[in-house]
Amino acid sequence: MPQEAAGAKRQTAGARTESHRLQDVLAVAAVTIGLAALVLGWIPATHFPGAVAGVIGLPLALYSQMISATTNERWLNVIGMVASFMGAAFALSNGGFSI
Repeated sequence: MPQEAAGAKRQTAGARTESHRLQDVLAVAAVTIGLAALVLGWIPATHFPGAVAGVIGLPLALYSQMISATTNERWLNVIGMVASFMGAAFALSNGGFSI
């Protein structure tokens, strides 16, 4: 194209030019802990680990959402938030933090 300078690279839509390793790791951790909280909170015998995972997963997902850089990270963060909240709610209905 005549508008582009010679030797300049053309970027396509959605191309990531820099790495967001911390944000990616936090998003995956948020969704993993959230799903663990959901599964553990659903089972009455594992209500305590489910409650702990939910209490850890929700603030982690909220912080990860605050520093997220891409739409994919934001999707994972929202899934992690909802799963953590629901897992903590199920765990609290099954006995919560009582051992």
